[in-house]
Amino acid sequence: MNRLPSTTGMAVSDRIIYEHPLNERARTFLRLEHLFQQTSYFLEQTDTWDSRAAIRCLLDILSIFSRYELKKEILKELERQAANLERVRVQPGINMEMLSQVLEDLENSTHQIYQLNGQIGQSLRENEFLMAIVQRSSIPGGSCAFDLPQYHFWLSQPHETRKTQLRAWFENFQPVYDAIILLLSLIRGSTRPVQEVAMKGFFQKSLDAQSPAQLIQVIVPHDATYFPEVSGNKHRFNIRFLQAAGVSRPSQTTEDVSFFLNTCMI
Repeated sequence: MNRLPSTTGMAVSDRIIYEHPLNERARTFLRLEHLFQQTSYFLEQTDTWDSRAAIRCLLDILSIFSRYELKKEILKELERQAANLERVRVQPGINMEMLSQVLEDLENSTHQIYQLNGQIGQSLRENEFLMAIVQRSSIPGGSCAFDLPQYHFWLSQPHETRKTQLRAWFENFQPVYDAIILLLSLIRGSTRPVQEVAMKGFFQKSLDAQSPAQLIQVIVPHDATYFPEVSGNKHRFNIRFLQAAGVSRPSQTTEDVSFFLNTCMI
């Protein structure tokens, strides 16, 4: 779930945006954005529980980079976006100053990613302190004081000491964070939302495989008593609007639902 500036006539406080990726690359980018934002928040907080949460997020990010060769994927997407934007230079009505700035941002981000040596986060994988936390974290409650006394000692240090160390670890991912934020902002801003109606809570749309969509945004009023459940791929997607029912299993609404849909294709 994501909050974004209004482009539909509804104020930001009056709506909720649900996002759903339509390919593996977008899925990974959204997960990383989610973890980067959490890390950025927690490392600024003063409580030791927040420092624990920041460590957990950092290790989740590291796990994602351990499983996927994302450096090449990020570079491919940066170069693809730059090539797409170069092609629109000749179109009338283009804000050339803004276009030049975005292309410069893409070029700078590409350069920063190329400057990363080896696998992203490799220095953190060689950090015995962090790897000890990783090993114990697979055990429920395994990161408590008697399991990891060094971790307990680190958590007892002043907030500024912990914050400085967390920032240093986070710096390993900063070029990637900047690249993903830039790419997702371009993807999200590539198209404008249109109003649609889900008949009896169901909506389906086919997609052009020659112009593959990256993700979709489903925008509903903030006070809605329903939420969208999305399934799909590059060929088509379905949206079912489910009626919230507390902790009980939700059911598809029988009413027609008006909503805004943004199919992000750049």
